[in-house]
Amino acid sequence: MRRIAVMTSGGDAPGMNAAIRAVVRTANAKNIEVYGIRRGYTGLLAGDFERLTNREVSGILQRGGTILQTARNEEFKTERGQKRGLRRLNEQGIDGLVVIGGDGSLQGALALHQEDFPVVGVPGSIDNDIWGTNMSIGTDTALNTLLDAIDKLRDTASSHERAFLLEAMGRNCGYLALMSGILGGAEVVSTPEKPIELEEIAQALDDAYTRGKSHAIAVIAEGAKHRIHEVASYLEKHPCGFEVRVTILGHVQRGGSPSAFDRLLATRLGVHAVDELVAGNGGVMVGLNGRDIVPVQLEEVISQRRMIHESYFEMADVLSR
Repeated sequence: MRRIAVMTSGGDAPGMNAAIRAVVRTANAKNIEVYGIRRGYTGLLAGDFERLTNREVSGILQRGGTILQTARNEEFKTERGQKRGLRRLNEQGIDGLVVIGGDGSLQGALALHQEDFPVVGVPGSIDNDIWGTNMSIGTDTALNTLLDAIDKLRDTASSHERAFLLEAMGRNCGYLALMSGILGGAEVVSTPEKPIELEEIAQALDDAYTRGKSHAIAVIAEGAKHRIHEVASYLEKHPCGFEVRVTILGHVQRGGSPSAFDRLLATRLGVHAVDELVAGNGGVMVGLNGRDIVPVQLEEVISQRRMIHESYFEMADVLSR
């Protein structure tokens, strides 16, 4: 390996910059040139490359988002787009590529690997829905953002005897909603995996009121069967004792300085990604398994979906009563 490239793709996640920094500094220590590709696969197809040295990645460890920017690209999903991307990499003399992103980004990495180009994936997704890793970059920071919001909402909810409905990110995976509900002491958690019917939500809030609680919190994943405004509308027609308010944090959950955990995880993943490329082990994603960073075949990562362990749903049910 004489020259490698790194990109961030799909939804941004706190800690991506730490991963970029680790890739650049690890490669430079091995006398390998590093080029950053701006705007993910969109920048790849446009040939938007820039040289990255240790100086370019200085001072980015604590920054949220990604200095390389990111985008979603439909053209790269086609065979023609993939051939064009491979051509751009060859034009720049790139010997290997590190792709930091979620499921769609890793599918793109697999496509390049199937064209015999050395690629290593790094899992970056606040949803924590990527197979082959215990945790993805950005999940811990997003979870802490949600917990901070729940703690603050509880203060005002208690003051006014209100129930707050909080929407958490997660179109297909309810990890953030479930974990923030457990750790934030929510009375109700509804996720895509375990949707709760409107009647059950109303009953849970009503039970909390009749037990004498001064507040209640319901965390609703954005991909849950009943969206948050539908829940609020139902509760207007079927009062639960509390006044009901709605809070949607939206993309606030994606932003902010990465937590210590995310900085360390991203740094370790970035270092190991370069090591895998140098060792000739393309076609893998580096993931966290227990305390260790291990390579997982991209075919395996893409073909499976990380599921939430059933015990967490049972825990949420028991602790909410």
